[in-house]
Amino acid sequence: MATMAECRSALDRLSDQLAGADGEVRGAAALDRSLSCHIKDLDVTFTGRLADGRIRVLDTVEGPPREKAEIRLAMTGDDLVALVDGNLNFAKAWGSGRVRLEAGFRDLLRLRSLL
Repeated sequence: MATMAECRSALDRLSDQLAGADGEVRGAAALDRSLSCHIKDLDVTFTGRLADGRIRVLDTVEGPPREKAEIRLAMTGDDLVALVDGNLNFAKAWGSGRVRLEAGFRDLLRLRSLL
């Protein structure tokens, strides 16, 4: 089971990957939205913003997110690490229910290029 530090590191690596992206991925990452990532097996939530092509984690809270972010993710810590490391396909994990992504319809359309 991934630790909280490993999950935070994975989010930082994802932020770096988004910042270095080109084309459609860079455009999708250019959103300015509140973001939460609930790590189900650790029962912690990282909250922050997706802005300027980066994920900025602003807080870590115990339990599910206290406020409804504009982009909401939920998964296990191992799945987060596997996704960021390229060992788990996001679309398949989302389709099978291993990863939950909730956002407004327009944001989902823009985020599809990240999948």
